[in-house]
Amino acid sequence: MKRYLFAAAALLLAPIATARAETVLNVGMAAADIGQIDPHRATSTQDKPVVSWMFNGLVRFKPGSASLEALEPDLAESWEKSADGKTWIFHLRKGVKFHGDWGEMTAEDVVYSLKRAGDSKTSSFAADYSVMESIEAVDPYTVKIVLKKPIPALLGLVANYHGGNIVSKKAAEALGADFRTKPVGTGPFQVVDYKSNESLTFAANPAYFRGVPKIDKIVYRFIPADASRDLAFSSGELDIVYGRQDQRWVERFSKEPNTVVEVVKPAELSILHLNTTMKPLDDKRVRQAVAYAVDRAQIAGFKGASTAVPAISVVPSGYLGTDEQAKLYPHDIAKAKALLAEAGYPNGVTIKVIQTSLPTMLNSMQIVQSQLKKAGIDLQLEVVDHQTFHARIRKDESGAVYYAAARFPVADVYLRQFFHSAATVGTPTAVTNFSHCAVADKEIDAAAIEPDAAKQKDLWKVAQAKVIDDVCAVPLYEQLQVWARKTNVDYGYEFQGAIHLGPVVTERTNTKGVAWGVAARHVSSSTRSRRARRSAAAPPPSSPAG
Repeated sequence: MKRYLFAAAALLLAPIATARAETVLNVGMAAADIGQIDPHRATSTQDKPVVSWMFNGLVRFKPGSASLEALEPDLAESWEKSADGKTWIFHLRKGVKFHGDWGEMTAEDVVYSLKRAGDSKTSSFAADYSVMESIEAVDPYTVKIVLKKPIPALLGLVANYHGGNIVSKKAAEALGADFRTKPVGTGPFQVVDYKSNESLTFAANPAYFRGVPKIDKIVYRFIPADASRDLAFSSGELDIVYGRQDQRWVERFSKEPNTVVEVVKPAELSILHLNTTMKPLDDKRVRQAVAYAVDRAQIAGFKGASTAVPAISVVPSGYLGTDEQAKLYPHDIAKAKALLAEAGYPNGVTIKVIQTSLPTMLNSMQIVQSQLKKAGIDLQLEVVDHQTFHARIRKDESGAVYYAAARFPVADVYLRQFFHSAATVGTPTAVTNFSHCAVADKEIDAAAIEPDAAKQKDLWKVAQAKVIDDVCAVPLYEQLQVWARKTNVDYGYEFQGAIHLGPVVTERTNTKGVAWGVAARHVSSSTRSRRARRSAAAPPPSSPAG
């Protein structure tokens, strides 16, 4: 009888012994909510990382890299271009499935997606795609793109970045406005739940063409308060956290048990865009006074040598075409005051500014506010949540716009999006030209089609000089990205670059040794305490990333 009891007990326990605990990755972001996760509309810092988990492009940035040289096949297995660089043929993978029941990805979806990316009604990046004369499906697995003119980086437009992400045509048309929070792609993870001001939940895509992901679920939590987010990470509620971009945060969390802090490129260039159509900034002398009042070295020093360096131009360092020797206005308070007096403002000026509450950006803007105050320039900040900030600055409501951004690392992209007249906010082709700058259109357009590389760089150099001289914007500093993870989180690649402003969670990402599901949470804390801490070295300040 005893033998049968033991046998019965073994049968009851067998499922428990063999069942694999659900692996859950908890990620914390410094935001109150998402903006949206439609990849052709996602522009906010909190939106971009998750888009990279859900979508693919025809080509992709190698996970962990932000290098143009590291672009590799993604939904396209191969491609070729014509001798004049205007016609490109892409050959697609076969059998790639969209999330859920939305069927196979074909050339029809690629054509739809790229045309959608080029339509200002459905895309925040439409201006980038205006160069495409035609996009057609040659057959179900072949796409032909014809350009109006050769451009510096066509592969950047079809990479897994911004408008290059491929969506399901059927899903986008069927879901309509719901596509904002329920987009359908081909990536390793698919969104399954959205709680406003709380979290986004993603489930593994079992049909992912590179293999079933090792992580079952990702919970992306919105925690705008720095102290709350830091505590959640330290206590083990979060496995990965968006770090503060300052020296003290890096130093503190590098000493945390079982924690890896990673400081990665490309750098986000922080710029103060000055609205040249709004008084008193419509007077160039006032804009020059702002430029002279800014102390870039002080801002970078406050942020910390491990994470920040003074800006060198209106295009980030390390980009193809950046003028590494650009002549920026030097810090000179006396000169700033003299210019204000000359412009008829001996008692100073007031500039009303819409400002995001995102901690790292608000902190930086408050430093700028303090610096300008010494010259008699009063920046009156109206602080709003990050989503509202993005909406209002695009309605041309702010005298100055503090904006931090990394883009595809070619000067053409940065200049065209921020300083070409076609990108001016409030126009049908608006992107992010908050200053209404139009002084360098000729050079930006000429450089885009210049076949001689040296002449192309010269044109970009002239464009940057004109933008700087007219003070369309004041470059402030370049900030590397900061993320932290628990040591048992293995991305599946070396995390050196984050073109998507965060770590890409791939099918290879895993948690080592511990199942991080709800049931395993209590075990994980004690397990972590027994692990040896290792920290990641930050890039040297003398070698800023672009």
